[in-house]
Amino acid sequence: MKRYPRLDVNQPEIVRALRACGVSVTSLASIGSGCPDLLCGYKLRNFLLEIKSEDGKLTSDERQWHNHWNGAVFTVRTVDEALLICGVTAKRGPTWPMKKLDKKYGRVTK
Repeated sequence: MKRYPRLDVNQPEIVRALRACGVSVTSLASIGSGCPDLLCGYKLRNFLLEIKSEDGKLTSDERQWHNHWNGAVFTVRTVDEALLICGVTAKRGPTWPMKKLDKKYGRVTK
């Protein structure tokens, strides 16, 4: 019997919005074991996004995966957060350097 991944209710909306803005999006949800939900690419940069509902918390598997990953992983709850992380925003221009986003958007650091 095939097991289907459980998606947060806001994930389809976030994926649609990212794709509508020209962001490449691949779902990693079926990998499981704490791997982030989305791999996104925009303007030659890649982003790992963990999608959570408004009240959602990281599972122990997710925390462990994020802590062992030697790159950035961002937890997002809204379309606006996802667009900002990927650098898609007319109001603020490019969102790099990422140092400004790390604290606000929950990058798990060692």
